[in-house]
Amino acid sequence: MNEISHLDHEALSELQEVMEDEFEILISTFLQDSSERIQHLHQALESEAADDFSKAAHSLKGSSINIGATVLGERCKVAENAGRAGQLSPDQVVAIEEEFTLVEAQLKAYLKHH
Repeated sequence: MNEISHLDHEALSELQEVMEDEFEILISTFLQDSSERIQHLHQALESEAADDFSKAAHSLKGSSINIGATVLGERCKVAENAGRAGQLSPDQVVAIEEEFTLVEAQLKAYLKHH
């Protein structure tokens, strides 16, 4: 299944095994929380709040890696480090949003097939 290349299948399978019936709720919660964290990134960028930007990116990074969205996690790590250095850029948020859109679609496809 090539279309799920932005997700770690092994991590998802392990999560699904551990979570059993709660797996879909976990995915749904991840998607909702991630959307909110991306909004926080936008707000922090707008107000030039580097610390808030870094914290929002850090939170999103952790949950992304836990769910098996490693590329998204890497993009969040770049944004987190930029926030710590006070070098905020809209490009970082755009990169995260673009990857999140792919991850969201692929997670929904994964749920349909498993």
